[in-house]
Amino acid sequence: MRKPSRWTLRRRLVVVLVSLVAVVAVGMGAISALALRGSLITQVDEQLKAANQRAANAPEWLFSQNGTAQGAPTPDDDHRPSPGNLQPGQAIGTINLFSLDGEVRADYIDESGQRQYLDDAQTATLLAVPQDGAAHPVGLEDLGEYRAMSTVTSSGAVAVTAIPTESVTSTVTRFVVVEIIVGVLALLVAATVGLVLVRRELRPLDRMAATATRVSHLPLDRGEVVLAERVAEQDTDPSTEVGQVGSALNQLLGHVAAALTARHESESQVRQFVADASHELRTPLASIRGYAELVRRSPEVLPAGAVTAMGRIESEAARMTGLVEDMLLLARLDAGRTLETEPVDLGMLAIDAVGDAHAAGRDHVWHLELPDADDDAEPVVVGDEHRLRQVFANLLTNARLHTPPGTTVTVQVETVGENVEVRVTDDGPGIPEELRDRLFQRFTRGDESRTRGTGSTGLGLAIVDAVVGAHDGTITATPGAEGGTTFTVRLPAAASA
Repeated sequence: MRKPSRWTLRRRLVVVLVSLVAVVAVGMGAISALALRGSLITQVDEQLKAANQRAANAPEWLFSQNGTAQGAPTPDDDHRPSPGNLQPGQAIGTINLFSLDGEVRADYIDESGQRQYLDDAQTATLLAVPQDGAAHPVGLEDLGEYRAMSTVTSSGAVAVTAIPTESVTSTVTRFVVVEIIVGVLALLVAATVGLVLVRRELRPLDRMAATATRVSHLPLDRGEVVLAERVAEQDTDPSTEVGQVGSALNQLLGHVAAALTARHESESQVRQFVADASHELRTPLASIRGYAELVRRSPEVLPAGAVTAMGRIESEAARMTGLVEDMLLLARLDAGRTLETEPVDLGMLAIDAVGDAHAAGRDHVWHLELPDADDDAEPVVVGDEHRLRQVFANLLTNARLHTPPGTTVTVQVETVGENVEVRVTDDGPGIPEELRDRLFQRFTRGDESRTRGTGSTGLGLAIVDAVVGAHDGTITATPGAEGGTTFTVRLPAAASA
């Protein structure tokens, strides 16, 4: 799988721009250097052709049998001047070689004006130049690179002329160095200007990202949502690619806002229906329970089956009444019903809840841990005492119903910073992994809790989550290292609230 690139779009665009400038600069520099060298070589070849013509047209008396020039003595028999370099107009450094009847003379005038003679290897290299009257590159040992031209004179002599290309090489080298310096400066300028321009051109995308980020922070999961965030009109021009993205994002936000509105209306209708139905069911359920109890307590002798049936009707009516009350409570909390706000001592609620749990589940071991009496930070919160009492009751009932007999349940209440924490810990078998993600959803029940004997409706933890959330608190469930589960409720302390 290909690893995604961590480079930002801005960085990639600047790199592409700089790379393009670099490629263009290198291409132009290479072409310019080649063109310059070609032009300089052409000039050298023209100079070479003129020098070779002067050497080939040297008078015959300059090449006498004894190698003298108008009777002037030569240094020795092995070194005699070439007629080409005795001609006027020959540039310093120009090599001339003259070969006639097996006698070869080759020399040049150095920058100090002294005549220098070629050795045998250098002479052999020049004699090997094709006698076609065209310029050829040659390399002379200890002297460097030259352009050489060889022709045959009218008298049958071979005249070879060579001009050094060191000036061409140095000129091209200086040109390349200047090109490199200019190219580096151009790349730096391109990177700086490109970064500024790319950043300016990508500002609309930054504004769109900021809009999307603000939308992502909105509470969209429940309740009425007013999704007023939109991309600015200046960033929604459909004639540009960025504007098309902004326009598409606005359309998406519009569809999401419409869907959220429809969802809220549907939830409101369902919530109202549940509240109305629950409210309406309370009266007939109370009547059923009352009549069932009245029949069961009737002085008239009833068959045993009828008494049992009345008892079942009464118990089922009581269970349905509890379910209706839970559904009505959730509907009211969903509707944002205002709760009571008064100081509530969670330590006292814990004492009462553990006492009730001990009476209801004597086959469990119940422990209570409260702050020390001299602790200044009392576990007091601001909220609805009745609802918070229900939180304790539901958590302890949940621990009693879903753990086997003999399980130890520990309730801890303490003040931690600006919060009051309530922890209900058991050493039971723990929560199945498939239930952890939806533990606080409504009607979530484990396999053991599906029987009527447990009396579980799957709404206990949902009510706890809703009540704690209404008090600006949080609840979490974490598995223990050796089994069991810890439910932690955090509520703002009365001082911070």
